[in-house]
Amino acid sequence: MSLYDQTWGRMFAAGYDWFLAGTEEAGLREIRAGLVAEASGRTLEIGAGTGLNLDHYPGGVTDLALTEPFGPMAKHLRERLRDSGREARVIEAPAEDLPFDDDEFDAAVCTLVLCTVDDPGAALAELRRVMRPGGRLHFCEHVRSADERLARWQDRLHRPWHWFGHGCHCNRDTRATIEAAGFEIAELTEGELPKSPPLVRPLITGVATVP
Repeated sequence: MSLYDQTWGRMFAAGYDWFLAGTEEAGLREIRAGLVAEASGRTLEIGAGTGLNLDHYPGGVTDLALTEPFGPMAKHLRERLRDSGREARVIEAPAEDLPFDDDEFDAAVCTLVLCTVDDPGAALAELRRVMRPGGRLHFCEHVRSADERLARWQDRLHRPWHWFGHGCHCNRDTRATIEAAGFEIAELTEGELPKSPPLVRPLITGVATVP
């Protein structure tokens, strides 16, 4: 683990729920609930963080696998899972290298994850591999702004935000990356991440399917 991860990374993981508390209260919790409620069958969540989606999974999810590559985050995830009483598997693995078989999952979930993975194209290719044909990817991601002025600011301030956000990229065109990976967008809503800095306010939520 790098010195950055040992210091700021650990602090970021410990304070993550506190950092997001205002955003969750302002509407993100409801967005999560609506998105995750549509998952069913064998379901995979990548970059599960501290487990803020856990309470929202419906009974139709028959098997739940949660991946989280950063050890300090995974520690908090395991604690929340234990307290929830829910049955799920926690696996410390990067989204670009998932330890699952081909066509293993009926659904996948990513919320505020594709901004942070090292290689979003590779991560989405792995999701396609482990999802069965017809499987549904439920996503909620902040993205590059369609407003050129804000997009320029996202580019200018990318480096300090990337440091502060423990690897978060504020200027990724995630919709284009999802489509380039071969998913078909079935549902898409453009909105705003509530009570958040302008750099990460543009938001897309929706469902993409595996052809």
